[in-house]
Amino acid sequence: MVRIIGVGSYAPETYITNEDFEKFMDTSDEWITERSGIKKRHISPPEITTSEIAYRASLRALDMAGISAEDLDLILVATSSPDSLTPSTACILSAKLGVKHKPCFDISAACPGFIYGVEIARGLLKTGDYKYILVVGVESGTKFIDWNDRSTAVLFGDAGGACILTQDETDRGILSTFISGDGYLAELLKIEVGTAYPVGSWGVRMKGREVFRNAVVQMGEAAIKALEKANLKPEEIDWLIPHQANLRIIEATRERLGLPREKVYVNIDEYGNTSAASIPVALEEMLDKGLLKDGNVVLCVSFGAGFTWGSLLMKW
Repeated sequence: MVRIIGVGSYAPETYITNEDFEKFMDTSDEWITERSGIKKRHISPPEITTSEIAYRASLRALDMAGISAEDLDLILVATSSPDSLTPSTACILSAKLGVKHKPCFDISAACPGFIYGVEIARGLLKTGDYKYILVVGVESGTKFIDWNDRSTAVLFGDAGGACILTQDETDRGILSTFISGDGYLAELLKIEVGTAYPVGSWGVRMKGREVFRNAVVQMGEAAIKALEKANLKPEEIDWLIPHQANLRIIEATRERLGLPREKVYVNIDEYGNTSAASIPVALEEMLDKGLLKDGNVVLCVSFGAGFTWGSLLMKW
């Protein structure tokens, strides 16, 4: 069974609180908290790039796994805020780690990017051609924020989470996955950087109500699909780790599954929406707090721009 044997995360030390926004924007801590659940978000300074965040998270994951970077057979980075369009952030990360002559590439699947990456890694590991794969979900998306747009500027933060995956004969690992998407909804949430947009016009653009409505539906559906594929019921879950985008979306997903609040991990108040990083960041945080135990059944679920969505069910 394919399983995660090491996790690590990193968030920049610099952060902005809701009270900080009050100083230059027509908003308030109460307004932001009520609509999102966010209290602060970590912000990367110019010298801390996406690849640097990924590097620091990866070192922690390698340490937990008890392997060296040279043992890695493939590096996969899920991000919507790469260092550059090319080379990939994964290539830059491989050089930082000192890894040579190994495949490395990025995927762009927005917030569920980590789950998409795990699914790709799982398939590659099953071929038998790879032993250890590094999957990183990482964002420094605040570098693309329009700080005059109250509807998006208060939501996003920077962080990275890394996992080492391998295949072994234990009964612990990935029980099922589900990924899907709908490109017809692409205009509802996007970062306007690329050949379709003039240079210098970038910014995160979002139609919040439509995003919320679709997220509530598809997060719940993705969770149910993963459970059905593994022949498990919601009450058999020990932990639900949802993408940390909005506290109301998290609550709607919890209600759809009929789970008590104590089975849902939430850290959106500390990090805001870190897109592809949110789930692996939560995994390491839960381990550090002693919340995640061997044998726990964990359901991760996410939704993001594209639109994309997905779920990951595993026995820790």
